[in-house]
Amino acid sequence: IPGTGHKYYLQFTTEDYQSGEDAGSCLATVLYLKTKAPPVVTIKCSDVKEPKQIQEEDNRLYQKLRRQTKPITGSNIPDSHGNMEPGMEPAWALAVTGSSYIIWDKSTENLSYFMAQVKSARQWIRKDEFIEFDYSVLLHELPTQEIISCHMRLLWLPSHPVKVKYFCTPQNQELEEGSGAESGSAAGILQERGANF
Repeated sequence: IPGTGHKYYLQFTTEDYQSGEDAGSCLATVLYLKTKAPPVVTIKCSDVKEPKQIQEEDNRLYQKLRRQTKPITGSNIPDSHGNMEPGMEPAWALAVTGSSYIIWDKSTENLSYFMAQVKSARQWIRKDEFIEFDYSVLLHELPTQEIISCHMRLLWLPSHPVKVKYFCTPQNQELEEGSGAESGSAAGILQERGANF
């Protein structure tokens, strides 16, 4: 689009991150603006899972995390051989959800990212109903092959948007800050600027 940027039309299928099962197909338009802003996306997906099934899965994950008597803490998830302790899977699932916002926020038309590893995870036991974690995650930047370190604080309650705050320290660059905006369950993000959780 002259003066604005490039617009792409996409058709793709999705899969459940943990099980690898088909999660539906999507049609999307993506407009990368000439300014340094996240792309403008319009998307329509046909989900394989019913909303009730998604809610039940969210609730199972939530109950698993709420039953913890000691906060979950861990490092190097997965390890250098790709292994993960079963007790770390809930922390990993939320790290994937939170880091997806960082990836969305930082990606450009020429740069993309994926979460390579959770360097550290720490659950905070709260008096309210929310689940809270601090993470240090490593993002792999393509095509540069750089590894970017990001600190992320995540707050979640089923049927509410996930809240994420983060800052990243790319190699040879100053600190970057960001915060996300997108509604949903454990798969969504809500903008949260300023005050602490």
